[in-house]
Amino acid sequence: MMKVLVSGASVGGPVLAYWLGRHGFDVTVVERAPAPRKGGQAIDIRGAALTVVERMGVLEQVRALRTTMRGMSMVDGDGNEIMRSEEATLSGGRFDSPDIEIMRDDLNRVLMEATNARYVYGDSIATLGDDGAVTFEGGWSERYDYVIGADGLHSNVRRLAFGPERQFLYHLGTYVSIYTADNFLGLDHWQTWFNAGEAGGALFSDRDPAEMRVNLGFRAGVIDYDHRDVEQQKRLIQEHCSEVWQAPRLLEAMWKADDFYFDAMAQVKMEHWTKGRVALVGDAGYCASPLSGQGTSLALVGAYVLAQELGTEPEGAFERYERRMRPFVEANQALAHENPGQGASPESIQRAANSITLT
Repeated sequence: MMKVLVSGASVGGPVLAYWLGRHGFDVTVVERAPAPRKGGQAIDIRGAALTVVERMGVLEQVRALRTTMRGMSMVDGDGNEIMRSEEATLSGGRFDSPDIEIMRDDLNRVLMEATNARYVYGDSIATLGDDGAVTFEGGWSERYDYVIGADGLHSNVRRLAFGPERQFLYHLGTYVSIYTADNFLGLDHWQTWFNAGEAGGALFSDRDPAEMRVNLGFRAGVIDYDHRDVEQQKRLIQEHCSEVWQAPRLLEAMWKADDFYFDAMAQVKMEHWTKGRVALVGDAGYCASPLSGQGTSLALVGAYVLAQELGTEPEGAFERYERRMRPFVEANQALAHENPGQGASPESIQRAANSITLT
C-alpha cells in the first residue's frame, strides 16, 4: 500500500485524504496548528467544486450549513446607510445562485468528518528528502511514496521542495484580517461594509446571534512581517485601521480574539506544482487570493484531480494533474485582476468556476 503524507488540514488536505483513501492509499495528514482551526471567513463553493462535494457525499451537509444572509448594507464613517441590497452580498453573490457560501470552519469540519485518515496536530515537516524521507519537528521520521503540500499561501512543503516563497508570491496591494467578536451591533443574518481611506472592512452575523465575524483590512505595499507573529499582525491592523467606523470597539475585540487571522492578498504563480515525489494543491501551488472568490473551489477541485490521477495510474499522474489544472487555475487567478477594487463580474466568475470538466 502506497503511503502519502499531506501537509495541511484545512480544505485541500481533507479532500485529498478522502479521495486517496478511496483509491487505497495510506494517508497521514500533518497540521502545524494544535487543533482544527476555529473561525475564518465566509467562503464559496462554485461550479466544478460543487461536483466534488457532491461526489464526496457531503453536498447536503454543506448546503445545510450555508450562510443564511438576508442582505447587506454599506455605511459611511458615521454609520449612515448609503447602500442596501436584499438580493445579494459582496461575499457570496446573488441569493438565487446555485453557489454555496459557508463559513470556513464549518466546511473544514464536514470535510474532516468524511475522512478516515490519520491526523497529526501540532507538528510540521522539518526536512524533506528526494527519496520521500521526512523528519518532523516533533522528532520522529518516516518515509512516504508521495508528499503533498496543501498548507496554504506560506507553504512549508513548497519552501522545502521548491525554494523561498519570495520567488512565487505576487502581492496584490492589500492586507486583510478576520476574527470573531461579540455581536454588539445586533446584526441579524446581515453584512455591513465600510471604508475609511485606505482601510475598510465588513461585519457579518449568521447562525449564532451572539457573535459576528469581523473583517478589517488596508491597502499598502509589501510589508516585511512574520506570518506566525500574531501580536505583530494585530499591531499592523491597529495602526492602519484606527479610523474606520466602530474602530475602538472592533480593535478592542481584536486584541481579545483567539481566532485572529491576518495575511496579504497575494497570488502564487509557479511554472510547475510538482517535483519528484512532491506535489502542491490549492493555495500552496496556485493561490488565487480572496479577491478572486475562488480559492476554496481551486483547492477542492485540485485535490480531487490530483487524487484521481494518482489513483488511476501513479506513473505520469503529476504531469496529467498539471495539464488538467493549468487552464482552470489561470482562468480563476485572472478574476482577481478583472476589476480591481470592485471584483469580477458574476458572469466571469461562473465561466471560470466551470472551466474544467471532472471525469
